[in-house]
Amino acid sequence: MDKVFLDTNIVIYANDKRDRYKQDKALELITGLMKANRGTISTQVLQEYTFVALRKLHQNYEIILRQLKLMESFEVVRQSPEMIRRAVEIMESYKIGFWDSCIISNAEYANCTVIFSEDLNAGQYYSGIRVENPF
Repeated sequence: MDKVFLDTNIVIYANDKRDRYKQDKALELITGLMKANRGTISTQVLQEYTFVALRKLHQNYEIILRQLKLMESFEVVRQSPEMIRRAVEIMESYKIGFWDSCIISNAEYANCTVIFSEDLNAGQYYSGIRVENPF
């Protein structure tokens, strides 16, 4: 089975009621990965979700804390200096943004074969990892 890395936008859509289609798809994806024990995220994803949840989604602290606790059931990659250096290499190789490069670096570190993301180019391989847009 493929090990899957979730980009931040998937987690945000699962919490965003403004687009019911994307929310439903994101919730279905997250739930399936949790049940199959195949999902991976990073501390970067947790931080970005929290920032957006506070600033744009206006979620209250109890909901955010509950969501963060729930996401701890995924494998969580903790960013290291080596992963940041690798992100810079990826950024230069693929001519993409730093934060997207960090996602790829983290997925590479966790030996994921797929990244679910709306931001990266669907169908493209980065460092041998295929990107899929679930929407």
